[in-house]
Amino acid sequence: MNSIRLTMAQALVRFLDQQYFLSDGVEYKFIEGVMGIFGHGNVTGFGHALEYEEHSLKFIRGNNEQGLVHAATAFAKQHDRQKIFAVTSSIGPGATNMITGAASATINRIPVLLLVGDTFSSRAPDPALQQLEHPLSHQITVNDCFKPVSRYFDRIDRPEQLMSAMLKAMNVLTDPVLSGAVTICLPQDVQCEVFDYPQNFLKKRVHILRRPLPEAWQLEEAVKILKRSERPVIIAGGGVHYSKASKALQNFAENMAIPVAETHAGKSAILPDSSIFLGGVGVLGTQVANQLVKEADLVIVIGSRLTDFTTCSNTFLKTANLITINVDINDATKLDPSLSINADALRTIEALHSALLKENFKTSKIYQEEVKNKQAAWISIREQLFSEQELEAFNQVQVLGCLNSFVNESAIIVAAAGSLPGDLQRLWHAGERKGYHLEYGYSCMGYEVAGGVGVKLAQPHRDVWVLVGDGSYLMMHSEIITAIQEGLKINIMLFDSAGFNCITSLQCTYGSKGYGTDLIVPIDYAGYAQALGLKTWAPTNWLELKEAMLFAQQDSRCTLIHVKVARGSQSSGYDSFWQVAHQGSNNEF
Repeated sequence: MNSIRLTMAQALVRFLDQQYFLSDGVEYKFIEGVMGIFGHGNVTGFGHALEYEEHSLKFIRGNNEQGLVHAATAFAKQHDRQKIFAVTSSIGPGATNMITGAASATINRIPVLLLVGDTFSSRAPDPALQQLEHPLSHQITVNDCFKPVSRYFDRIDRPEQLMSAMLKAMNVLTDPVLSGAVTICLPQDVQCEVFDYPQNFLKKRVHILRRPLPEAWQLEEAVKILKRSERPVIIAGGGVHYSKASKALQNFAENMAIPVAETHAGKSAILPDSSIFLGGVGVLGTQVANQLVKEADLVIVIGSRLTDFTTCSNTFLKTANLITINVDINDATKLDPSLSINADALRTIEALHSALLKENFKTSKIYQEEVKNKQAAWISIREQLFSEQELEAFNQVQVLGCLNSFVNESAIIVAAAGSLPGDLQRLWHAGERKGYHLEYGYSCMGYEVAGGVGVKLAQPHRDVWVLVGDGSYLMMHSEIITAIQEGLKINIMLFDSAGFNCITSLQCTYGSKGYGTDLIVPIDYAGYAQALGLKTWAPTNWLELKEAMLFAQQDSRCTLIHVKVARGSQSSGYDSFWQVAHQGSNNEF
């Protein structure tokens, strides 16, 4: 039998269950399962297929569609983009709730598959409940809003269209360059229509990680440039993690005695006990990293998108030779580098390491000693910032220092927007690789709790600490219930500064007294979280805080620690610049 009669939804479930990924000789299921909320646009089609078809896909019922996309994004990121969840919604607001999550996934280059309910293709009950009714075109629905934030977008108006759409979707989801949100719109009537699907479409498919190699001439040129340099620095981006090149990079940099700074996405690629560790770089970077990058005669950027926070609004890397290594040609050619290598990070690092060993290359003892001295000076500053003081309200930096000294080496912290990312990139030391999970490509408020759910789902054996400000927490914490429901133990540290503290600081930097950012309503966050089912604490001194962290780690339940922090108690920038338009500015660099 060469074909089988199925509804489109049944065929979709069977197809999803047969997707596998092969990475460096290891094969595993690519699509772990489906997260979703059912409504009239997906429950009688895709929902019924998930319920009655035989498959191994895990289903997670969530509480907010945006939160579920964040959770799926965090899951894929923690798996280095080699395992994903699909997310399904009904039509209308359930669908458009996912747009922010789609934008975050695409901007961060993380694969997530969105299976979005859509209005009737037949138009028989036109206009259906929640239908847009655009005056100029019947073909426009609210789901067209996904187009600019999706790496691939399609609408299945006939059941046989599923085949070409899903094959293209898998190409995008498994490609290291194209990776991002994929949106497949599913009209609710078409989900239930039948078609004789070829068995070939439903077979097991193994997607292989693509690792393009550098050209020989590029390696030769890179070796020449490195041999001429006296003060090289490496910047490690997220591509180092996604290529699984962390260990290779650390070995290479240590053997060559080249210091390594990290972007948010690249942080924890190099462990803090390494002689070449500089920590975060750029607007939110450490003093040692920013000083050495400014004074470098060569900067090698590996797997970074080179955003304004990394490049200090494109002012940071103009005084040095620049070599970029990136699997994406668009990223590899940013800032007009001296040499761009459009290739896989791991394969390029390995080849460059081998070539430089033959040349007996290593930076000078003088440079190594300078790096060591600058590292020591920064460690002294960090220790001073972390030193605990009894104040009327907790100091945010000191609370982070307390937590950093407490969590076990394998713990993972999750954060996103506000002032916390700055303190964390500068000051946090991860104990193990992938112990630092920040969403900062989109700086999306509301990512934190949902992201913690996805991270814990990806690596349930590791402790997960969600660090979130009160403003971001209020925007979205609905997936706390999902964590409890699924038995995913996460610890939430809620930093309460009574408003949007990060933006208040930005306002005051440019002459404002603070406007429209304060939260004047007192909230019992611990009591509220306790009502949701969490074990909670609201410490008022250091002893209570340390006891709360200890009990939170030991408790089998999800926990929340409500910490009131002084406004403006975040750390400051070091040797960096960020371009922000303001009154009286001519917007020139």
